[in-house]
Amino acid sequence: MSNDQSLSPKPQSVKIELAQDSIFVASQWKLMWWKFRKHKPAIAGGIIIFLMYLIALFCEVLAPYSPTEFNKRYMLAPPQRIRFVDQGRFQLRPFVYGIEGKRDPQTTRMIYTTDFGRKYPIRFFTHGIPYKLWGVFPSDIHLIGIDNVDGRGTLYLMGTDRMGRDMFSRLVYGARISMSIGLMGVALSFVLGIVIGGFTGYYGGIADMLVQRVIEFIRAMPSIPLWMSLSAALPVEWPSVRVYFGITIILSLIGWTGLARVVRSQFLALREEDFVMAAQLAGASEARIVFRHLVPAFLSHIIASITLSIPGMILSETSLSFLGLGIRPPAISWGVLLQEAQNLQAVAMAPWVLSPALFVVIVVLCFNFLGDGLRDAADPYSR
Repeated sequence: MSNDQSLSPKPQSVKIELAQDSIFVASQWKLMWWKFRKHKPAIAGGIIIFLMYLIALFCEVLAPYSPTEFNKRYMLAPPQRIRFVDQGRFQLRPFVYGIEGKRDPQTTRMIYTTDFGRKYPIRFFTHGIPYKLWGVFPSDIHLIGIDNVDGRGTLYLMGTDRMGRDMFSRLVYGARISMSIGLMGVALSFVLGIVIGGFTGYYGGIADMLVQRVIEFIRAMPSIPLWMSLSAALPVEWPSVRVYFGITIILSLIGWTGLARVVRSQFLALREEDFVMAAQLAGASEARIVFRHLVPAFLSHIIASITLSIPGMILSETSLSFLGLGIRPPAISWGVLLQEAQNLQAVAMAPWVLSPALFVVIVVLCFNFLGDGLRDAADPYSR
């Protein structure tokens, strides 16, 4: 072997050196993305959350029925299975069989059976009940529907409630309120937490002492009784939209305290750093130092708090609405739908009325997975 060949770098070492050089010149957001994509549960959680917000955004299109439409013939009807096999033959177009309900003369309970003689093909992007997308654009196009030629066909993918309303349609409509209240509540609480906690930690003094005593007082009170008392103070005659914003403000006024304490502690540690003194000597204002230098310095804490606070807001709204003190009918949220589960007899007869709880659990878990991934990615040099 010649000396030139022995001294030439190996391909593997060249790749390692190039990878190290790319890390040193990469931007902060690129480093975060490289670290985040290695966290598989966070990627899966982010995809599911993105799909849930798409469902909330286009719930009118996804719902095959109106959420307020009821059918007395199919009260507490079980979910209908989507099938591809009819009499032993596979079909590309999915379909559902019809269902028939008969009342038991002894228990007066409705017993539903599958009518294999009635088959209803499922159509995509079909015409159905008219609606207004986002309350503005009129349309009647639904993602799924059936060829209801005899007027007796139904498409109850998740069954019906005690009034014969389609649970799937009500679930996708409820996602709009339950998912959006988390974003709006966290946005307001985080503005309060960063502003109040940031400036009190930066300046200190009497204002800091007073704010900390207020935070301790709020956090010392039990959360659920505090939510209940504030929600009960909302006027009964308020419309659904006003109640929605009222609940959002109540949850935000209680939820800002945790972030304020985190921001204050970080500001106390960072305000003596050299880069803060350099910014002061350069003539930067206090607001610029706070929002352009100090807040980005602990971005990982903010991201982790955001992703963990959103499911907390969703659970809070669900709890209040379940108790009848949050969102009120005719508005629809997952907490409102769970009011059906207060009747144990209805749960025993129709366990699908608990399906909103499954959606809440999935969303909360996905937000926690996403928060873990974002928290790790915000510090890409950590191992």
